[in-house]
Amino acid sequence: MDNRAGEMQVFLRVVESGSFSEAARQLLMTPSTVSKLIGRIETRLGVRLLERSTRRLSLTGEGQVYYERSLNLLAEMDAIEADLRQGAASITGKVRISASVGLGVVAIQPLLPEFWQAYPNITLDLSISDEVVDLYLDRTDVAFRVGRLASSGLTAIRLGHAARKIVASPDYLRRRGVPQSGADLADHACLGLNFRRSSPVWPLHEGGRIIDNRVNGPLLANNGETVRQMALAGMGLARMGEFHIRKDLARGTLVEVLAEAVDGDSEDVHAVFLGGDHMPRRVRAFLDFMTPRLRAFLEQAPGYRSS
Repeated sequence: MDNRAGEMQVFLRVVESGSFSEAARQLLMTPSTVSKLIGRIETRLGVRLLERSTRRLSLTGEGQVYYERSLNLLAEMDAIEADLRQGAASITGKVRISASVGLGVVAIQPLLPEFWQAYPNITLDLSISDEVVDLYLDRTDVAFRVGRLASSGLTAIRLGHAARKIVASPDYLRRRGVPQSGADLADHACLGLNFRRSSPVWPLHEGGRIIDNRVNGPLLANNGETVRQMALAGMGLARMGEFHIRKDLARGTLVEVLAEAVDGDSEDVHAVFLGGDHMPRRVRAFLDFMTPRLRAFLEQAPGYRSS
């Protein structure tokens, strides 16, 4: 049986030391043995991982992917062994999490103190961004995603759905009027997002069918929280997930418009992760804690439907 974990460790040492000779010195091997081992990996994979010159080594595109995934895999192997050595009574280690800005700020962050009371020895590495991360390359354990999932080898747990609403501040509506139909949006400042997956259209029910209404305005942002803040400041209309603006609607600092036309506009919310049933216990503990609480949070929306 081959020792691919050992090969990965040698490859990482070559990349991080910058030369075969230095890696060989650190590993107590000969440079020729190290060179042959890297060649064996490249032959098996059918790709070149390293560009070699007399002065330096550099990673190819395929080499970068192999490097990142080897780092993640070896770290996961270390974590599995550490978890098993520690036993069920004490779960430790780091869980790397990615969440959208809205869900991260209003739903996940408030749960963290309770989580640490239950698991005081787990460190959470939380990144909040509306960009979709690559769990492999970013070495992320769990990502919470709002919207349609792309096809991948990841495991996903559906947490619920988030209705989208069109809202504005009372001040904006006093100044610009309340839109009565999708056609009125052309006369309004509509705040939007600049993601590649975003489109400058807001779908609304009209005459028994859904019409995509093109919108424009003074702002395109890379996160929903900036859009929310500008809506609160009276800059325009915003189309947002209900959970993100729930408190604003309750306070009256944002007001919903076109409610009947927007009805049914929603996005699914998922937790996606690596490892399936074989994930480390610290990741399983985090998911088992968060899943029922986030489901309950989403179900607090008025008129929530589980389907």
